[in-house]
Order: sequence, then C-alpha cells, then structure tokens
Amino acid sequence: MTLAQVNVGEHAVIDRINGYGPLRRRLLEMGLTPNTVVCVRKMAPMGDPIELIVRGYSLTLRKEDAQLIEVNNITQAPPVLTRGRGRGFGWRRRHGGRR
Repeated sequence: MTLAQVNVGEHAVIDRINGYGPLRRRLLEMGLTPNTVVCVRKMAPMGDPIELIVRGYSLTLRKEDAQLIEVNNITQAPPVLTRGRGRGFGWRRRHGGRR
C-alpha cells in the first residue's frame, strides 16, 4: 500500500521509498526514511496535496510523490495528531482574550 492510499487520521510506518535520483534523495532528506511513523493529518478535497506529520513537524506532499512511498502497519492515530493547532477560541477565553 502507498502513502497516498492512507486515510486521514491514520498513521503508518514507511516500508520503502521507490523512485530514484533527486526526488528520492529529497524525500529522504525531509525525514521520510524506512521505519518512520507518519500520520496523515489533512487531505485536500481532490486528494492532492496531502499533509503529514513526520517526526513532530508538518510536511505537505503531492499525491504523485506520496505514491512512491510504500507503507505498512496502518492504524488509527491518536486524536492529538489530527487536531488543529494554534491559538483558537478556547485559548483566548482562558487567557483573557489576548493573543
């Protein structure tokens, strides 16, 4: 199965990076290495691009590039990884309305 086929809210373990040359090297440099856990955080309406959480940071990939990454061990991600971050209404309410 490829990373492009993983649903939002699931996490998987990278098994292999297909492809060659500069694209493969760039994917590896971004932290997409074998045995790394990735979580699919968001997906655009047409499925392209895909936002991932890799090693604690957000990464956006084109669907074409995500199809080069083979994954396994797909499971449901904990809610904290799929929830939005930032200083929203709840934060403002707790801190007196200031940003």
